[in-house]
Amino acid sequence: MQLHSLAPRTKHRKPAPVGRGGKRGKTSGHGGKGQTARAGHKVRPEVRDFIKKLPKRRGHGENRSRTVRTNRISFAAVNIAALEAAYESGETVSPASLLLKGLVRRSKGRAPAVKILGTGKLTKALVVKNCALSASARAALLASGGTSNA
Repeated sequence: MQLHSLAPRTKHRKPAPVGRGGKRGKTSGHGGKGQTARAGHKVRPEVRDFIKKLPKRRGHGENRSRTVRTNRISFAAVNIAALEAAYESGETVSPASLLLKGLVRRSKGRAPAVKILGTGKLTKALVVKNCALSASARAALLASGGTSNA
């Protein structure tokens, strides 16, 4: 090992540019100037009260912890029309098999939670495992002679 063969383990990342507009808010972390930067005279109380009554962006206000559902499961949606095209009668539909057939994408490095929706027609008897089903998809699956465990 020599000095010229050494390389950093992590890439060098520059800090995010701040204060040029964009997603960081009104003053982009650079504070306020003008009336809010001066000692003494501040925003009139009635104006301040009006501003406080304006609705906050939902899920981003003071009570973010109470307004944002962090434990919500996001499903990958698949229509029964796609199952009709991709599967033969009697085959098993599962998140892993949907991933292999390219009907869903990986989520966090693994097969995602899948929900099958009822758009389209289903004529093949399929076996559905480990997938959530909408009411119309369940009705179509049972009508075509298929089964599900969910």
